[in-house]
Amino acid sequence: MRALAEYPLVSPLLTTIKRYERPLSAISMVAGFIFDNYFFERVDHPATQIVLAAYLVVAILSIVLIHFIEADAEPPALLVKAHPLFVVATQFALGGLWSAFLIFYGRSALTVTSWPFLLVLAGMLIGNEVFRQYHSRLAFNCTLLFLAMFSYTIFMVPVFTGTMGRPTFVLSGVLAVGAFLLVLFMLRTVGRERLLKARRGIVLGAAGVLASINLFYFTNVLPPLPLALSHAGVFHSVVKEGDVYRAVSEPLQGLMWYGLAMGGPEMHVQRGGSLALYSAVFAPIQLRTNIVHIWQRYDEAARLWRNESTVRFRIVGGRDGGYRGYTTKSTPAAGRWRVNIETSDGLLIGRVPFSVRLGSAEGRTMEILK
Repeated sequence: MRALAEYPLVSPLLTTIKRYERPLSAISMVAGFIFDNYFFERVDHPATQIVLAAYLVVAILSIVLIHFIEADAEPPALLVKAHPLFVVATQFALGGLWSAFLIFYGRSALTVTSWPFLLVLAGMLIGNEVFRQYHSRLAFNCTLLFLAMFSYTIFMVPVFTGTMGRPTFVLSGVLAVGAFLLVLFMLRTVGRERLLKARRGIVLGAAGVLASINLFYFTNVLPPLPLALSHAGVFHSVVKEGDVYRAVSEPLQGLMWYGLAMGGPEMHVQRGGSLALYSAVFAPIQLRTNIVHIWQRYDEAARLWRNESTVRFRIVGGRDGGYRGYTTKSTPAAGRWRVNIETSDGLLIGRVPFSVRLGSAEGRTMEILK
């Protein structure tokens, strides 16, 4: 092996990286978030899959190499010099994964229900920078890595299988656990003693991640990724004509981004009239699943939401603007209403609030929903 002196550019570079390791780690994490936010559009795009897979590979290799350097009594001199570079690579890869997950899960989530999971992702992104001491970093990085693997398989398994639901979620967990055990085997191979010292933290961290994500899923807190609500709105009527949906709305109260208004629009309905709820739900190519429109009215006396109508229909993925569909509700009573748009297993995709007032509206307009 050539001496380091024979690499005139390598040694100064590694020395500089070591000197500025902390700010470089923070910069790399921010750079990963900016990169993801700019380039990632669709969760099922091949470029997205390649980049996320590359992040995982870099994170795994960097963690293994750092562990090897720390575990070996006499590691190669070049690897010792490159240690700060591997730390930065780990920070960048994990930071890139968390930023991508925040972007995609954030697009899919309804904050009012999914904020605990989004808070966990944000906490991991920050903790990736804060917890830097090695003895805690091995266990913490392994916990981060397992959370990254599970978060990744949750939405990538539906992309490849074209299915959603509890069996698909369970399969995602099985694949994540299997991949994590393989990484632990690699760590054991290159540094058994040091891994044994950290095994309690690793086991507790991984078990906590597994339990938390399952809790989030079965309590309907987990965002329904890879599904995402593109548009939704309440109308007086919706009619499909070829590839175009035509809707009748009240002035300035038609199609809206879900959650934009706190109370939603006020809809004037004549006695015996009806309303229609339109939604466009993005789904990856080849994914076929059911979504549900649950019409709910607020019972002022009991102070709770009551289900008035539940309509289930099938969607097919692939369209950039989302799979479009609508459901109707006849003779809605006056008061506060909302329609929950959910997956078949109860994950909330979006929610459209509105209020109903009996009477006729003036100046209704026609909108084209493409």
